[in-house]
Amino acid sequence: MASHDKVHQAPEAVHDDIGDKKDISQVERVMSAEEGLEKDHMNYNRVDKEIAKYASQTATYISPEENERLRKMINRRVLPVMIITYFIQALDKGTMSFASIMGIRKDIPVLANDQKWAWLTTCIYIAVLIVEYPTNWAIQRVPNAKYLGINILLWSTVLACHATVRTYPQVVAVRTLLGIFEAVCQPTFLVMSSMWYKREEQAIIVTCWYMMNGAQQIVGGLLAYCFSLIKPGGVLKSWEAIFLTYGCFSFIWGIFVLWWLPDSPMRAKCFSEEDKKLMVERVRSNQTGLQNKTFRGYQIREALMDPQIWCYCLIQICTTLPTSGLGAFSQIIIKGFQFTLLQTQLLAMVLGVVIIITLVGSTWLVRKTGQNLLVMMCFLIPSYVGTIILMTVKNHNQASKIGLLISYYIVLSFWAAQTLAMSMLSRNIAGQTKKSLCVAMNFIAWSTGNAIGPQVFRNDDKPRYFIAFSTHMGCYVLLLLVLIFLRFYLIAMNKKKDALLSEVAEARDDALVHAFDDLTDKENPNFRYVF
Repeated sequence: MASHDKVHQAPEAVHDDIGDKKDISQVERVMSAEEGLEKDHMNYNRVDKEIAKYASQTATYISPEENERLRKMINRRVLPVMIITYFIQALDKGTMSFASIMGIRKDIPVLANDQKWAWLTTCIYIAVLIVEYPTNWAIQRVPNAKYLGINILLWSTVLACHATVRTYPQVVAVRTLLGIFEAVCQPTFLVMSSMWYKREEQAIIVTCWYMMNGAQQIVGGLLAYCFSLIKPGGVLKSWEAIFLTYGCFSFIWGIFVLWWLPDSPMRAKCFSEEDKKLMVERVRSNQTGLQNKTFRGYQIREALMDPQIWCYCLIQICTTLPTSGLGAFSQIIIKGFQFTLLQTQLLAMVLGVVIIITLVGSTWLVRKTGQNLLVMMCFLIPSYVGTIILMTVKNHNQASKIGLLISYYIVLSFWAAQTLAMSMLSRNIAGQTKKSLCVAMNFIAWSTGNAIGPQVFRNDDKPRYFIAFSTHMGCYVLLLLVLIFLRFYLIAMNKKKDALLSEVAEARDDALVHAFDDLTDKENPNFRYVF
């Protein structure tokens, strides 16, 4: 056994060690409680005070029937809010794409320039880029439900104001404010997914709310067509009516979220005290923690030095760069295949079906095979094929028109990597300070890709946008290399932990005593990565 001094090293000192010495010291710190506590008790110096009131000393057995009952209770209370909120956010953000062929580019002539139009998407993500870390910092320290609800009220108000703009600076201003307030959505849902759901459930949960990007394409296309039927000369133009309507509906939903959604299992007044205890115990096996408001500087250093985190960032850039461009220019690209306005609105709805099939199909394969990264690689293949066809085939007859449209649809299969990578981040990162930074870094990368994406669609390159699709092809190649590296890295890390536990058997924590001790994934010798 290690000496007393060695056992009680501060986390910062432990992380200065290297090689096996570093690994052993980390294990010793997990095994030995700080400030005189026993190793078979939680370290209350590190456990969040709210969690300590509900968590048992060791793992509590929850029967499959009881687990299913709790899961259904959470699904009824939490999951619908995540799904509907994300649908509304995606619908609100995507409305400008539908408005592009509803007259806004004629009423504000400067928007007819593709480069000016591209900046309306880019400015949203520049705003997200700036506020992402402050938003993630707030999410870790304020009541999640209240923070989310207030931001919904703010972004719905800004969306309604879109109906009043008449100059380019005004349009840029409201789009930027929309990005600031909508930045809360995805990081909050990642935190909520890991807070309420078991590790093996999170891929499905993340997919459930993330596939609302596809649902908004379907419903948004249908609603946009209905608004397009508004005849010119009325009180409101069609594009004004759609912004005003969506803004008012979103505001009402924000009020509902403030009333309905609990901030955490510990603060859920809608559940009994016994059920709250069981809900906390239910996620103990995740070993990623539930919440912790204490800032631990060494976890920041660990996050910045962890190759896994940078891989998730690269995955986001390589997927969002094509996504944002294809989203902002979807109506324009489809119309460029020489379809009518009505046909374009309806065909854009098919994009949503493709996205949903992609996300549901990839998640189903992950459940069946347990192979996250290999599934991502498989779903890259259609993106390669579709992009090559779009770059090489000219639109010269009806057959080529349909072929190009189908190729455009299958390109979107790379979305599987974006969603599964988010769910892997929520499952593979432990330590609340580390997770907070990693989520912020992930969405900074996400917003960077989204900001760049529309800029590669150049006005002098339409209607085929050869430069844009060449850039997308480069993203897919880089993405494949990142996925291959990440798979080998995570396998190696798991083998290293297995070898460590075989040498120090006492480090086993089968009772999950230290699951809420705010240990990082690297510190905890019992943590295993999913890949």
